[in-house]
Amino acid sequence: MTDQGLLTRPAPLDLGASALFLDLDGTLAGFAPRPQDVGPVASRSSLLRTLGERLDGRLAVISGRTIAEVDRILDGAVVAVAGVHGLERRWPDGRLERPDPDPGLRDARETFAALKGRFPGLLVEDKDLSLAIHFRAAPDAGDEVLHTAQAVAARTGLVIQAGELVVELRGLGARKGDALNAFMHIAPFAGARPLFVGDDLTDEDGFSAAFALGGEGVLVGPPRQTAARSSLENVDAVIAWLDRSICGEETA
Repeated sequence: MTDQGLLTRPAPLDLGASALFLDLDGTLAGFAPRPQDVGPVASRSSLLRTLGERLDGRLAVISGRTIAEVDRILDGAVVAVAGVHGLERRWPDGRLERPDPDPGLRDARETFAALKGRFPGLLVEDKDLSLAIHFRAAPDAGDEVLHTAQAVAARTGLVIQAGELVVELRGLGARKGDALNAFMHIAPFAGARPLFVGDDLTDEDGFSAAFALGGEGVLVGPPRQTAARSSLENVDAVIAWLDRSICGEETA
């Protein structure tokens, strides 16, 4: 883990040698009160399309959102996508892969529907392969959400994945680092240096996977103890860094 004060700004991407993996919320897009309120931005989609071309296809999004939601927000600008923290994947050739939903999710849905009756500000996001309970609009419910999720996990075998003002219950299976590893073993990613850019605790697994393959993680947001080796302040800084990388390539 890197100490908070030792993170540096990432150098511009080497577009000829890098494989770039990007989180979505908090990295490419800012947060909104409700996940569905995050929408497309034409300039961002154009940037990602150009970036994918300059990287010869070595660009992927690895997100907690479903692939369908990633496509909606990014206008389908990125072909290779891992959704629901790596549980579902779309490969560079467009092939889709996803497991069957864990049967324990039915219990989770019923339990959190009841909890929402006690805390109306809770938002339950059903991703089919997981259930995310957002308490951004009901911060006082955070302890109760976590306690309830732990109880559901104990009786169903579901896995708890905590994030920023959200607790998610999901079945056993791949995580973000596993998705990065899988992409890195196929064309066009194989042989490149991986960089994983993300903001949340769920992205630490991706940072570690990138480092193990000779690359690095880039933390977005306030400094913390992290497996990343460099950092950017916010979403705007990420977009600016990507834009500078493209411009640098054009003038090289």
